[in-house]
Amino acid sequence: MSSSQKEPMIVRWKDNIVEIGAGRPVVIQSMTNTDTADVESSTKQVLELALAGSELVRLTVNTPAAAKAIPEIRRRLDETGCFVPLVGDFHYNGHKLLTEYRECAEALSKYRINPGNVGKGDKQEENFRTMVELAKKYDKPVRIGVNWGSLDQDLLACMMSENQKLEKPLDAKEVLREALVRSAVENADRAVELGMKPSQVAISAKVSGVKDLIAVYRELKARCAYPLHLGLTEAGMGLKGTVST
Repeated sequence: MSSSQKEPMIVRWKDNIVEIGAGRPVVIQSMTNTDTADVESSTKQVLELALAGSELVRLTVNTPAAAKAIPEIRRRLDETGCFVPLVGDFHYNGHKLLTEYRECAEALSKYRINPGNVGKGDKQEENFRTMVELAKKYDKPVRIGVNWGSLDQDLLACMMSENQKLEKPLDAKEVLREALVRSAVENADRAVELGMKPSQVAISAKVSGVKDLIAVYRELKARCAYPLHLGLTEAGMGLKGTVST
C-alpha cells in the first residue's frame, strides 16, 4: 500500500454521495438499536438519525427477516426523500443472507464484514471470499471491522504462543492490540487481492479503552492507507460513555 490514500471511498445511494478518506472531512455514522425486522420502528429511527446529522446509518442484518426488511426500509426512506446510505452489519451468516436475498444486497450501500465471525478454518476463507465477491458484484464498498470481543481466536492463540517464546515477552494487552491491527490489515489486503479496489475498503479495530484505541489506530495509520472507521465498542453507559465517545 502507498503511504497515503489517493482516492476517497465512495458510499452512495441515488444522488447522495458520501466520500470517506483521502483528506475528506470526517463522516459521521450511527447505528439503529431497533430490531431491523421491525420495518416501521427501524425506518423511523433511521430518519431520526439522519435528521440529527448521521451521514451513514448502520443496521444489523442477522436473520432472514432482517434481510427481507432492508429493501422495504430503503423504499420507505426514499419515499420521504431521505437518501442516507444504509450499511449492513453482518455476523456469522452474512454470506448466506447476501446470496439468498438479492434485494437486500442491492438496497444496502456498504457491507460490514467481521473476519472473526464469518467462519472457522477453511470456512472462514470461503465465507469471506463469498462476501467480497458479492460486494464486487453489486459494486458496494466494505468495512473490515475487527473487534476485541470477536477477534479471530486462532490468530490470537498463535500470536500468544509466539510471544511466550520471546526472550522478553510483551504483556497480553500489547499482543491483543497487535492481533487487532494484524487481522484488520491482513484481511483488508485479502479483500484487495480478491479484486476490491483499495478505495472500496475501510477498516476498523475496536476496543473499549480510549488509550488502547488511540494506540491501535496510530499503528493502523502507520501500516496502511485504508480509510479508518473510528469508534469505541462497549463505551459504557451514561456520563462514562459520553466522555469516552
